[in-house]
Order: sequence, then structure tokens, then C-alpha cells
Amino acid sequence: MEQQHFSVMLSESLQYLGLREGGVYVDVTTGLGGHTGALARQLKSGRVIALDRDAESLELARQNTKDCAERITYRQSAFSDLRKTLDSLNISKVDGLLADLGVSRMQLTSAERGFTLLQPGPLDMRMDRRQDLTAADLVNRATERELSQLFRELGEERGHLAEKIARALVRARPVRDTGHLASLIASVVPRTGKLHPATRVFQALRMAVNDEPGELDALLQQAPDCLAPGGRWVVIAFQSLDDRKVKQRFRELDKQGLAKVLTKHVVKPGSDETRRNAASRSAVLRALEMRGPETGGDRA
Repeated sequence: MEQQHFSVMLSESLQYLGLREGGVYVDVTTGLGGHTGALARQLKSGRVIALDRDAESLELARQNTKDCAERITYRQSAFSDLRKTLDSLNISKVDGLLADLGVSRMQLTSAERGFTLLQPGPLDMRMDRRQDLTAADLVNRATERELSQLFRELGEERGHLAEKIARALVRARPVRDTGHLASLIASVVPRTGKLHPATRVFQALRMAVNDEPGELDALLQQAPDCLAPGGRWVVIAFQSLDDRKVKQRFRELDKQGLAKVLTKHVVKPGSDETRRNAASRSAVLRALEMRGPETGGDRA
């Protein structure tokens, strides 16, 4: 089934990466290949390393980038394996790194993956299906206190609601599927505005199943050592939890004199893009350039 796909802030990403002919660029969140393909098509020479934890997304990305596949190397890889993966390709440093921290549209629209609350499906939520832990394990085995804490910290759910939801889930066990989970939450949390009452819980479970906080921490630590002097790093975040970590790490590298932050303020998508793709409304982009003896030259 063909997936409609929008690459968030594509032109801004390319602008801040400042592509150089012959350079090596890594997209650590390939998804369906939108950003990866755009990078490869702009490079007449050079190489794009396309990484993603999700094997199914990578396969779709291959199909979507057939026209420029000779300049792309695909690997299934988590953030925490960035250095190891580059080493396996005999790559010491890259000229640019792009991380789009949003969940891929394929994951969100495939009920069988368990990410969406709009269609019933298994309580899965694994980006890498080789791992054992699923959302069902958390929902049906974690203690009420553990679930409440999870919903507060990763879902940013209000304390009393997090406790109420956790209590309801534990009492209703076994929670069968995503539809059952969403209906249980809706039965104890009043709907306010457009946001479904289960949205924050689904976010928290997805982040916990895939250890997204730990993986982002690993990327923020490893990436600077993987970038050449003058190399650029662009991150697109959709959640305040992620953006705060990126902002703090970029500032830290700047203060240490190791890099220069290129975005004094976060870059947001334009009105045309948000009209075309509502999911982009919460996106923010930050960029920095690594310092070093080779820093300089004309960049886009």
C-alpha cells in the first residue's frame, strides 16, 4: 500500500545542512526516505547513509529512492549504534547529520503496528520488531505506580489523571488491544478540545517501549564525535521533552567552543507547510556547526 508522506521542513533542513559535493551525510531517521532522497538527489557526488530502527520503513524508503539509490547506503540501526554502524562502513567522520524525531507516517497509519489509537490493533508499538518488549507487556505487567509515573514523565499527563488512568488499566487487565486501551482511557478522562484523551498515554507507552529518551541521549552524546570540523547537525523535534534535550546539548557544545549554534531561535514550518501537513505544526528545527581547523568555506 502506497504511503502518503510529507517530509517536515525539507527545504530548511537542506539549507542548514549546507551540502557540499563529495560529502558524506547521515540521516539517522530515514523513515519513508523523504529527507534521505532529497539529500541524495542534490548530491551529484557524495554519499548518504540512511539509518532507521524500523526495517519496514527502510524497505519503503528503498522503494521511494530508487532513482538515487547508487548514492545511498541503507542500514537498520538505532541511535545508540550510530558510532558502531559508521565504523562498520569504515566512516570516521561525516559532513552532516539529520535527525527528524517524529514518528513515521507508516507507523502511525498501520493499525497492525499498534501506534495509532484511531484504529484497533495489537498493543505492539515496537519500532524494531526484533526486540521483545511491547506495549502489551507494559500495560498488563507494570504496577499501577509505574504506569502513573510513566504517563506523567513521558506523556506529560497531569498527575491526578495519570493516577486515574493507571488505576483503571490495572483493574481492567488484561487490556486486549489499542482499541480497548483507548476506550478505557476515554471512560475515565473527559475529552477537552481536539486531543483524544488517550493521546498522551499512547505517546508515553511508545516512548517507553522504544526507550526513546535513552536513544536520544545516546545520539546527543555520540553525534559530535561523528561530525567532521565544519560538519553540520540538524534536529527536528516534535515534543518539548526532546527539544529541551537538544537545546541544552547544543548550548553545551557551543559554550565549550566545540560548535557554533546556527539557530538563535528555533525554526518553525511556514504557514504553507502547516496547511498542507497538519502534523508539522508542532515541529521545531535546531542546527549547529562543529568547529575545528577546517571550519569555514562557503556553505549554503
